[in-house]
Amino acid sequence: MNEIQKLKKIIAKKATKFITGGFKPENSLTESWIGRVYLYNENEEIPFDNNGKLMLPLFQLCLDKLPYVPKTLEESKIITIFISEDFPMGLNKNGNNWVLREYENTNQIIVKDLKNNNSFIKPFPLSYKLIEEDFPVWEDQNISNEIADKISKLGNPEEITPYYNFLKNDYGHKIGGYASYCQSGIYYGEDFEFIFQISSDEKANLNIIDNGNLYFAKNRKTKEWLYYIDFY
Repeated sequence: MNEIQKLKKIIAKKATKFITGGFKPENSLTESWIGRVYLYNENEEIPFDNNGKLMLPLFQLCLDKLPYVPKTLEESKIITIFISEDFPMGLNKNGNNWVLREYENTNQIIVKDLKNNNSFIKPFPLSYKLIEEDFPVWEDQNISNEIADKISKLGNPEEITPYYNFLKNDYGHKIGGYASYCQSGIYYGEDFEFIFQISSDEKANLNIIDNGNLYFAKNRKTKEWLYYIDFY
């Protein structure tokens, strides 16, 4: 086993990748969507942003049937995300112009056909597939110094091309794996780990500022969620 193979074995992570549209939806309790949220508790509605404007239903993530889910979400069943039309910038806590709702059971979940008629996001159901090996981007700040040193030895640390010849990061909507940072990434803080990302999606008419991504990290101990945005 050469050094590249050893490094791959150490840092590779599994992920579930989502594919937009291409099949007839069933509107079930196990179906994931972009641009639509129809699973709520009885007392829940689409939330409002800090300016009193109705948020956009962004993502519905149903975890039960996915081929891979991070350990941090092993007890979770559904995640729904809403966001302000004016995307919050930088690193933000849950509730600051975005809302993530996490459900550990579906006992109280009901279907509500709620919409924001001003939303520019086209709703599509999401299919999925397993990614066996996902690798960090060149400057992911959440990888250890030891791993970063090993990565730099693959080639000239000032050159990005040799790195991506060996280690590929899977871009797009995904849960697990590594974030596909457009810029240099961010450190979320102690006990936080990257969990999933939502990417610009031409089919769903979702352009995150300039072909960017939204990233969601969760604290293993407090269960707090953080949001981060970056773009080109």
